[in-house]
Amino acid sequence: MANITLKGNPVKTVGKLPKVGKKAPKFKLVKSDLSVAKLSDYKGTRLILNITPSIDTGVCANSVREFNKLATSLENTKVLYISKDLPFAQSRFCGAEGIENVETLSDYVKGKFGRKYGVTIKSGPMRGLLSRSIVVIDEDGKVIYTEQVEETVNEPNYTAAIDALN
Repeated sequence: MANITLKGNPVKTVGKLPKVGKKAPKFKLVKSDLSVAKLSDYKGTRLILNITPSIDTGVCANSVREFNKLATSLENTKVLYISKDLPFAQSRFCGAEGIENVETLSDYVKGKFGRKYGVTIKSGPMRGLLSRSIVVIDEDGKVIYTEQVEETVNEPNYTAAIDALN
């Protein structure tokens, strides 16, 4: 269980992020067209998982915009935005913002991703949503970087996530 905060108030998650050096846990998430995306679909590709509570908050929206910009210079890398938002809300945001370099995925159906990756918020007003986290996975499916943002209203360390790929 990880201890994070929301505006200084303690919040707990259901677990801890996957360990660096280990295989990334498998997942099934819902794409914007309502089809299913699996970790195995990205075999041979490096991944940045940008995990947030909701695309409808300022900090979450900023992280999608920032990774959209950064993704233009990344080779053999996909940025996956993951939240419990409905795929329709994710698509609406990306369409309005001109987001083209980030693939949106939703954990709204069963919430298994949040539990497997240890990021489902267990307590506080945002319980049930996903905590702001970054997981970077190499082309072999191994976790090479993680960050669970300690204060939910702060943005992740974009530089460290990108540097993990180099």
